[in-house]
Amino acid sequence: MASFSYSPPSSSSVPTGGRTHDIFLSFRGEDTRYNFVDHLYAALVQSGIRVFKDDEMLHRGKLITPELTKAIEESRCVVVVFSKNYVDSSWCLVELAKIMECHNRMGRLVLPVFYHVDPSDLRGQRKNFQTAFRRHEHKFREEMDKVNEWRGL
Repeated sequence: MASFSYSPPSSSSVPTGGRTHDIFLSFRGEDTRYNFVDHLYAALVQSGIRVFKDDEMLHRGKLITPELTKAIEESRCVVVVFSKNYVDSSWCLVELAKIMECHNRMGRLVLPVFYHVDPSDLRGQRKNFQTAFRRHEHKFREEMDKVNEWRGL
């Protein structure tokens, strides 16, 4: 089993490169907020890791907030917790698009976690994921370029 070693920055140090968080957590709240993500968050913080966890219960609208964009850009890495309803949320998909943009543009490390999800179902967009994308195609039929971008993530 591989081990993970982390040395938290000293309290007097300033984040390098404008980074204010070590890890940005991306997750679907209704699936994981009060179980897996809360435990993961607590363990990371207890280890001295600076974690951004969005505590907004429900996001309305189609735009990602400037605060969230900044948190993604200023984090050293992103942990994406893919759960069965992650892609149901257009908000999660907009957030994931920003995460992948940072990965491609700035080399941001992205670590996927598959929570009660078969990675091949997500990759192949089968089962729940296929149904979710069909709903997005219907909802965003005037913005199919957006849905196609999400499918390609």
